[in-house]
Amino acid sequence: VQLQASGGGLVQAGDSLRLSCAASGRTSSIHDIGWFRRAPGKEREFLASITRTASITSYADSVKGRFTISKSNDKNTVHLQMNSLKPEDTAVYYCARRAVRTTPFGSWGQGTLVTVSS
Repeated sequence: VQLQASGGGLVQAGDSLRLSCAASGRTSSIHDIGWFRRAPGKEREFLASITRTASITSYADSVKGRFTISKSNDKNTVHLQMNSLKPEDTAVYYCARRAVRTTPFGSWGQGTLVTVSS
């Protein structure tokens, strides 16, 4: 499975941005796809995940209410809608997948940079 993240860019505080994660290959093997970010000097942080079939979502407390994860009808693209962006949301955003819920996330894409100016 290959994942390609896109949609990053430079925005101002308070703006919205929508990221996309396109999956290819053996997508039927995907249990769920998650979004993560790594800010400069910080550890990678889990943001949200969604299961491929049942669309069960999970969010980190830090983004709950501001970020929304969803998937396309063909189940192979996952979006992260980010609203009310803050400068502290500046980071490289990555998507990854799990084959089953109890395994680590893998197949990391190259990431997409989000920069929020104040």
